Amino acid sequence: MRQGTDGRAVIRFRAAGVSLLLAHLLLVGWLTLRPLDVPWMDAPNLSPFAGIRADLSLGPATAFRRIGGGLLLLAPLGVLLPMAGGRLYVSPWLSLARTVAAGSLISLAIELGQTGVPGQVVDVDSLFLNTAGVALAHALVVPACRARLRRRGGPEPRLVSRMASRSGHEAPQGSTPTISGVGMAP
Repeated sequence: MRQGTDGRAVIRFRAAGVSLLLAHLLLVGWLTLRPLDVPWMDAPNLSPFAGIRADLSLGPATAFRRIGGGLLLLAPLGVLLPMAGGRLYVSPWLSLARTVAAGSLISLAIELGQTGVPGQVVDVDSLFLNTAGVALAHALVVPACRARLRRRGGPEPRLVSRMASRSGHEAPQGSTPTISGVGMAP
């Protein structure tokens, strides 16, 4: 991703990330927070991994469909959240931690929102599966994409500013703005 001094490529990349993120969140909201017309309702699952064990006891096909659906529901957030952030030069572990934290908070908000929707019940296992899906998608896709974009994008920003200070020229971002001092009140 080559960019000029105005950074239009980064702006387009982040705008695409934000647009796709909003579209995905709208789809997830529609899928998980719409009222269902069911003749009965299950009790909320508040014991960890009980729902996953129950899914596994139903057979491999049903377990794969239910557990896979839980993993895939919020998995795109693992890629879209860093894309919306638009950072290329960031610690992979810090990026993973931020993305997983945001994904788990979004999943928690969805689960809490389901308490007021007819036909929807709270399931703590879906919180675990959604968070694991975000973490897996991030770990599998984001580091490789960032490495590829860094190879195409040029030197690291810290190196550019060091080179500019050595040569006596200003860094591409411009000078740092200063704020005039304000006196202390008596």
